[in-house]
Amino acid sequence: MFGRQSRHKRQLAAARTLIEQLAVQLDSRVSVRLWDGTELPLGQDVDPSLFLSISGPGVVGSLLRRPTPDNLLGHYARGHIDFHGADIHTFLDAMNVRKSRKRMPKLRKSALIRSLLPFLLEPASSSAVSHEYQGNVIGRDREQAENLDFIQFHYDVSDEFYELFLDKEMVYTCAYFTDWNNSLDQAQLDKLDITCRKLQLNPGERFLDIGFGWGALLFHAAKHYDVRAHGVTLSENQLQYTREKARRLGLEDQVTVELCDYANLEGEFDKIASIGMYEHVGIDNLPGYMKTVRSLLAKHGLFLMQGITRPGKADMKKFRKLNTERRLLAKYIFPGGELDHLGHIIQSMESSGFEIADVEGWRNHYMHTCRLWCKRLYERREEAIKFVGEEKYRMWLLYFVGCSLAFRNGGARLYQVLAEKHEKREESAMPPTREHVYGGASHSDAD
Repeated sequence: MFGRQSRHKRQLAAARTLIEQLAVQLDSRVSVRLWDGTELPLGQDVDPSLFLSISGPGVVGSLLRRPTPDNLLGHYARGHIDFHGADIHTFLDAMNVRKSRKRMPKLRKSALIRSLLPFLLEPASSSAVSHEYQGNVIGRDREQAENLDFIQFHYDVSDEFYELFLDKEMVYTCAYFTDWNNSLDQAQLDKLDITCRKLQLNPGERFLDIGFGWGALLFHAAKHYDVRAHGVTLSENQLQYTREKARRLGLEDQVTVELCDYANLEGEFDKIASIGMYEHVGIDNLPGYMKTVRSLLAKHGLFLMQGITRPGKADMKKFRKLNTERRLLAKYIFPGGELDHLGHIIQSMESSGFEIADVEGWRNHYMHTCRLWCKRLYERREEAIKFVGEEKYRMWLLYFVGCSLAFRNGGARLYQVLAEKHEKREESAMPPTREHVYGGASHSDAD
């Protein structure tokens, strides 16, 4: 009993010493709350509402013996480490070091080791989490049937959960901000409309949306461009949601949806969109995907693909090597997902018989979108935990933060690529200017 009390006193004293040294290094605006309630500043001018909490010495012992991102993520997901006073994105901004790194005093290794020694034999707090994909998370050697499992793991969570942070039309892809001060609702409507204008939708045309989400693009195209819209998905939740919305809006004859893998699609369409879907296909399957899409298009049909990419490398083998962050993303959020680089996407399109008509980068738009999703989810955290549990809520919050930071630093990009189908030696049917995209009337005013 007395030995345990003595050990805990040594641990608290060691933690104080370590944090005091870090404060000199960082001069941050946040504090650290230890397991006994003590709050220690990480800088000279901290915001009293912002602090990071550590639930017990076992957390430090666990991270000391296994200092891996997976272990750290597990402790956060279980609430052993937590952020208080703001959403994580805002909190991390406040944690930014305010001193020039060149002027920082060096942290003495000997002092660091002495501070950590009292935790070395402390029994570890468990960081095991239950919310993870149980199959092959990478999916490079996938069977076609596995696509259903991948999609349903991510999307069939709870419609009510997604409603907490998405806009009123339930668009779960990058918004388009004509002004950075625009609301998320307005930005998503602007995205739906610019997508329709790029596709040059006309009344009566047959429009296909592959991976239609909750149907926002289908309904926008049907209501404002008078097309016959059809969508395919592998998410049972999204299928039922969209069918019910079509009934509610009286658009059952104009908007149809089905549960179908892209590889099994049949029919002919004038225009096709794939918004935020190619990431689930896998790089090895991309050429086949492009050929399938082209086979579904009528002559001079247009295909618009929007997707997240990573910067290319000279060596494709090096490009496809998984780092820790992408492996964790596949394990806990997006199993089977794989990001290509823009060059290979365009190569896959062109080798499948498409001609590229337009490419537009939206990196900053997705950075801003993810940040808004994070803020909105944090503001409704109590409802989110009720719908999906605290562990899953925490992981999604961290997922949005990670995505926003990746787009901010350029590690992730996002593009809309427009391609046209025509035969060799045929003249393109594209108009001479982009006036139809940027100069015409818009159907994106928020209600």
